[in-house]
Amino acid sequence: MSEGATNPTNKSRDKKSQISQVIKPVDIIEEAKVVQLEIKYEGIWKEVIRYDCAHGFAHRDAYNLQGKHTKEELYLSFEDALTLADKDIDDNWEDYRRRFLEGGII
Repeated sequence: MSEGATNPTNKSRDKKSQISQVIKPVDIIEEAKVVQLEIKYEGIWKEVIRYDCAHGFAHRDAYNLQGKHTKEELYLSFEDALTLADKDIDDNWEDYRRRFLEGGII
């Protein structure tokens, strides 16, 4: 584990995410559904991977320590995308955490 990582993971699934509240207009927040993996690094919670249905389509955002990210469209219904997200994060969180702390994008 990296020296800066403490209390290393947090998985959240919520109809409203704090991230969405900061960057999305209120009318979109109500419709957004999010499943994400976060890591506390040097006292700051950082997104590692996020599945959401904002922007009108299901997609996956993967981040690195510097906050750079990639966006991948999932071509699934919102419900199927969130089901996939739950399973993917449950099954792979340790690998995602390791790769994130090594500096890579998931």
